[in-house]
Formats: sequence, C-alpha cells, structure tokens
Amino acid sequence: MTHAVVLISAERDALKVLGSRLAEVEGVGEAWSVTGEWDFVAVLRLREPEQLAQVVTGEISQLSGVARTHTMVAFEVYSRHDLEALFSVGQ
Repeated sequence: MTHAVVLISAERDALKVLGSRLAEVEGVGEAWSVTGEWDFVAVLRLREPEQLAQVVTGEISQLSGVARTHTMVAFEVYSRHDLEALFSVGQ
C-alpha cells in the first residue's frame, strides 16, 4: 500500500466546497481543512504506487478551485492504533 499526504492551496471561492470534493476522490482517506500556508490536506491510501500520479495530477489537481498542490509520499506509516495492537498481544 502507498500512503501520501497532499497539501492543497485553494482559490478563495472554493474554500467552502473543496473539502467535500476532495473526500469523494477515490484513494483519499481523509481531507482536512487547515490553517497556515495551505488550505487543505488530503491523506491518500492507494493500493498501488502507480495510482499516485493519476490521483494527484489526474483528479485532485483537476478539481475546480485547486490552485496548487505539494505531495509527500510516506516511507513508513505509524499510528497509535498500530502500536497499541502490537503491545496488547497476549493480554
């Protein structure tokens, strides 16, 4: 599985609707509205690494109101849930 984080800068008139549009894109696990330099963060969970280009450049970047994106691919994924499951073995 391939995980990536996509930072998204939006046009002002798209701020109210872009989050729900991002969440509808196949492969987007969550879409967050955030403060700071970027307007949204999309967390991608893809079965194949080859899907990354299609999802980011073919779908997310083409959504109305997306001004620019910056993509970071994860090498490894850690979560509290995973750690708690690991240490609860045998309990």
